[in-house]
Amino acid sequence: MNMKIIKLLIALAFMQEGYAQQNPFGHALVPDMIADASLQYINGEFYCYATTDGYGQGLKTSGPPVVWKSKDFVHWHFANTYFPSASRQKYWAPSKVVAANGKYYIYPTVNGFMYPAVANSPDGPFTLAKGVDSFYLPYTPSTLLPSHNKQAPAGIDAEIFIDDDGQAYVYWQRRYAAKLNRDMVSIDTASVVQLATKRQGYSEGPIFFKRNGVYYYLYTLGGDEKYQYAYGMSKTSPLGPFEFPDNDIITTTDHEHRIFGPGHGSVFNISGTDDYFIAYLEYSRGSTNRQTYVNRLRFNKDGTIQPVSLTMDGVGALQQVPKEKQIRVMKSAASGVLSNMVIKPAKDTILHRTESFAANLAFDNANGSRWMAAPNDSAPWLMADLGKMQRIHRSNIYFVRPTAGQAYVLEYSADGATWQPCGGSLQLQMLSPQTDQLNIKARYLRVKILKGIAGIWEWHIY
Repeated sequence: MNMKIIKLLIALAFMQEGYAQQNPFGHALVPDMIADASLQYINGEFYCYATTDGYGQGLKTSGPPVVWKSKDFVHWHFANTYFPSASRQKYWAPSKVVAANGKYYIYPTVNGFMYPAVANSPDGPFTLAKGVDSFYLPYTPSTLLPSHNKQAPAGIDAEIFIDDDGQAYVYWQRRYAAKLNRDMVSIDTASVVQLATKRQGYSEGPIFFKRNGVYYYLYTLGGDEKYQYAYGMSKTSPLGPFEFPDNDIITTTDHEHRIFGPGHGSVFNISGTDDYFIAYLEYSRGSTNRQTYVNRLRFNKDGTIQPVSLTMDGVGALQQVPKEKQIRVMKSAASGVLSNMVIKPAKDTILHRTESFAANLAFDNANGSRWMAAPNDSAPWLMADLGKMQRIHRSNIYFVRPTAGQAYVLEYSADGATWQPCGGSLQLQMLSPQTDQLNIKARYLRVKILKGIAGIWEWHIY
């Protein structure tokens, strides 16, 4: 092909930088769609267990169970599933992992029912803690709650709390709570209570923690853009009674900062500090296409919780790790770009949100934005121009819907015309990021997506 034609094609591709570019989703926690996140700090590392969103079938399905991990709270990764037998089930709202009896336990909602699972490590692999390690519909005898009179054991969204005396408690949907037996796989049925709260209506996604001798119970109200958290506090017992301050709503839609429906998430603390944080899902793109954000949780001198100053900016690094110099991408181009998508409001007509998918959004270091190829693009690719020839050591690609896997080819070039392969995978791999160790000198890198969703949240080049 004539060199002038090649240069013209590259110039036309780079014109995509002029497309309308919007990122109304800011700095989401991880480069994926997740909800119901349970965040915790274990052995010097941050863990995030969550519902995997973005599979496009609403409440009928979910992605597989994966645990995102990070050393610094900025760069996150996962590889494969931590609960193999549940990987093809509808897997929702896993609790935090708790240590007991020399093991680790987690309590997800699978196919609409809470199940206890056990492993030797917080990384898994987890198996059902009771009975055979397999699932069938509608539910199996391995559920956490007992079934009475041939009725299903109603309850979702388990939250586990272990008090200083070693007694474990479980909290779930509709303000229910109970003691867990020492086996950690069954409840003390005589202890079941429905907590009396200041505000009524449907509730799910409970959060429970203890600080300075005070027990805090957080419960959700509403849903969609009207999702919010209220709370109560007790100095008596994890089962109450609870007192409810006048200003008891701590997360709610913030029209000024364009944050809608901050709901089901978790509170976590960094060991040895009084630093507390709250994670919450946000309405995002509607239905089950949500992302998760984290803000600081602050307390008044009397122990009451201050309403959260909601922001999509993130909290930055919470732990220092050696930094690598990231190579700046000067320009980017793609085989095509998905048209802008207008997000439809469900319960709040003030929501006006449009997502753009331009190529350069894969290089903005913001997990809320992404490049997406046009739906009719049969050979999608994304190209990075580093501005000059330079040494490249590594490529980290955070694909869209990474839990379904991607196959791809990575290529490099000095002039944007002649390309040579330098990495990739011809088989679907379920992990994020997809990493290629390199030792090349180039100005251009190009990724061709062979299988999987044709989109990239972030591409980091070192």
